Amino acid sequence: MAKATDEIVVFVTASSEEEAARIGRKVVDAGLAACANIVPRVRSIFRWQGAVSDEQESLIILKSRAGLFEKLASTVKGLHSYQVPEIIALPILKGAADYLKWIGAETGKSKK
Repeated sequence: MAKATDEIVVFVTASSEEEAARIGRKVVDAGLAACANIVPRVRSIFRWQGAVSDEQESLIILKSRAGLFEKLASTVKGLHSYQVPEIIALPILKGAADYLKWIGAETGKSKK
């Protein structure tokens, strides 16, 4: 298996497109993510408190770095309306070098 880069993709679901935009803007403004893509109107079927729910949500796809995950997750939790928000990170195994460099630059990697 290929060694992952330092860059990650983080998925967060939100109750609405407006909430997703508010969270996305805050984490990008704070330098915790280089980019926030918002996919409105995803359908989520999940089990919560013993019942199966079928809801419309928005998906936020964040580009960040592994070293920022804990701070990013904490910030998202503080802004989120859900009691237990989805905040999961996936490693980027490969990517265009200039794009990965951009993620690092936008999240403060080059300043350290």
